[in-house]
Amino acid sequence: MSNALVLLAQGCEELEAITVTDLLVRAGINVTTAGLDKQVVTASRGTRIIPDTDIDQLAGNHYDLLVLPGGLPGANHLRDDERVQALLKKQVSNNHYVAAICAAPKALARAGLLDGKQVTCYPGSLGDADLTSTTITGNALEIDGKIITSRGPGTAMDFALALIELLEGREKRNEVNQQLVR
Repeated sequence: MSNALVLLAQGCEELEAITVTDLLVRAGINVTTAGLDKQVVTASRGTRIIPDTDIDQLAGNHYDLLVLPGGLPGANHLRDDERVQALLKKQVSNNHYVAAICAAPKALARAGLLDGKQVTCYPGSLGDADLTSTTITGNALEIDGKIITSRGPGTAMDFALALIELLEGREKRNEVNQQLVR
């Protein structure tokens, strides 16, 4: 069984956080949600989310996938948190997946993980990053090696299904997708 970590910052986009978590669980993936502090997370539209744990309790844990939901100011908190930056770099150095949606790719940019990559994000959210060797496509979804990015809340379901396929295969993705009656 694959393990996934979804980091929840204050002000995250709830649609992205909940959709990804829900679909990964439906696929039988062991999902841990972690806040950046020990508080209930108040998402960007006021929804309150109770994380399983906090980031300081994750030392030594292994995750096949690390997911960063976007939203503001959540994506800025992810970008500016040194613990998140260290987790991102560790995940990539261990050749595991890192996924970010909406404005959250700005955390990947700060970690230096987008150099030479083809990525997507919420329009304009990477405008202040120095990304001369990065191609920002504007597509709904981009998979470039172990880096997966998606454009925004409207792409959350397809983003989650792509993550399921990467971890558990096409058959599992199709099984979960069929249950959604889309």
